Amino acid sequence: MPTTPQLRNLAERYTAAWCSQDPASVAAFYSPDGSLSVNDGPPAVGRGAIAGVARGFMTDFPDMKVFMDGLSVQGDRVVYRWTLKGTNTGTGGTGKRVQISGIEEWRIGADELIAESRGHFDSAEYQRQLDRGVPEPR
Repeated sequence: MPTTPQLRNLAERYTAAWCSQDPASVAAFYSPDGSLSVNDGPPAVGRGAIAGVARGFMTDFPDMKVFMDGLSVQGDRVVYRWTLKGTNTGTGGTGKRVQISGIEEWRIGADELIAESRGHFDSAEYQRQLDRGVPEPR
């Protein structure tokens, strides 16, 4: 397991990659045969599939910003807490603003990249925001 400063550096760069509108930059944080699952869905395995997941969010939210809310080590797992903010203006989008928070539970591989990520967020709240949006900040 990398040290806490190394993990924080990884998480900060990972956060920036999600804001980059470059799906391959997100996938580069994963081991070549790494996996990403979202809300207990089937895992995207391999960098190409992981880039596809990232591309979906980046397409749906062209102005997407991801913020790291926290990072902790729990046994052999790293818990990465995040918030996504964006407007659903991609193809077929609702035009609504979304702000959703969640976590990813990472298992770090021997290559010090993410070997497995299990992501979780409130999908009912996400859908509500897609339908109704969140209020504009004052």
